[in-house]
Amino acid sequence: MTEPRAASARIPGSKSITNRVLLLAAAAAGTTRLDAPLESEDTVAFRTALTDLGIPVDQLPGDPEEFGSEAWEVHGLGGPPAAPGGASARIWCADAGTAARFLPVYAATGRGEFRFEGTEQLTVRPLRPLTQALAALGAEVEPGAGGGLPLTVRAEGLRGGELALDSGTSSQYLTGLLLSAPLMREPLTVSAANLVSRPYIDMTIALMRRFGAEVTEGQDGTLRVSTGGYTGTRLRIEPDASTASYVFAAAAITGTAVTVPHLGADSLQGDLGFVKVLELAGAKVEIGPDATTVTGTGALRGGFEVDMGDISDTFMTMAAIAPLADGPITITGVGHARLKESDRIAAVAGNLRALGIRVEEGPDRITVHPGTPTGAVIACHRDHRIAMAFSVLGLKVPGITLDDPKCVGKTFPGFHEELRRLFGEQAH
Repeated sequence: MTEPRAASARIPGSKSITNRVLLLAAAAAGTTRLDAPLESEDTVAFRTALTDLGIPVDQLPGDPEEFGSEAWEVHGLGGPPAAPGGASARIWCADAGTAARFLPVYAATGRGEFRFEGTEQLTVRPLRPLTQALAALGAEVEPGAGGGLPLTVRAEGLRGGELALDSGTSSQYLTGLLLSAPLMREPLTVSAANLVSRPYIDMTIALMRRFGAEVTEGQDGTLRVSTGGYTGTRLRIEPDASTASYVFAAAAITGTAVTVPHLGADSLQGDLGFVKVLELAGAKVEIGPDATTVTGTGALRGGFEVDMGDISDTFMTMAAIAPLADGPITITGVGHARLKESDRIAAVAGNLRALGIRVEEGPDRITVHPGTPTGAVIACHRDHRIAMAFSVLGLKVPGITLDDPKCVGKTFPGFHEELRRLFGEQAH
């Protein structure tokens, strides 16, 4: 049987890389150019927050062959920020969790008063491990009533030194501290207990080294970051592997083939590991040096359990298509996903039940049984990943609609159009 010819998917740049690089570029000496950055609600919010901190970001014409139409040039401060004119700086984080968790640390390495605010959805997301760490490093922090935003940071620089950080609910607290560690007065040594999503920390370290930082890891897993700051550079933002999971899953269930260019074996993103889960489910996977292709049979193999803790942003993609498998699929290790834009385990389970599918859930796991889904309105919970995951199932199940289709703009404003381009009338 001849395999289908692979369609080339147009996946926008990685949100995780874009926002990390924006901060690194802001702190660096000189100008940094980002080619093919992600242009979405979260990254634009992060970019705007930098301008609120007095860091110019120029939007330039990009390479017409790239997904995005722009390139961004960040004119770095060469060190910590200062509140303009000695007044309190107000930084609006919108819905961007990375802005709320990375930028307060950067502000704390500087001087002045900084107030971080965000949407109601972002305000309820936890920040306590981060605020406790900032206080331990010498900042004065005043969190909101719920322990998170609005957050006021009164800064006179951070001392560095040794720190123990609870990282059992999010790796973003550790990333925020690492990114700004070269700006502290002393080297920072962090012990991160119960660390989840380790691949995101590996990504952070790789990008810090690209900007000239010295990061070492001890045999006991502690991370040490030397002082010395950053130097600007130029880099191309690779496609977002979490976002690519939707087109890869779509290929698997429709019996087609999809290639994502510029996302290959050298990717910094752990979420590319999602294709290995599709391989467990019977899809053919090819990871080349500069592209990844998934070819589906149109059917899914079930009857397995898989730990997706390190790639938890993609567990919803697998769970949403799991009813089409020939046996139950159990996903474990994703308890921290309950603290994201929504309680993602509960949201996935509730929507699958609305479609008539038997689901069992635990604190950190979900089991999805085979079934014949019926059409229903999907409750997106303002969560872009819920919307995109169930849109993929909608390629095979008539009558699936979203109560908030526009929430995909958080990371992929053109998602619905790209799904239709790749899969035609199946994408309704």
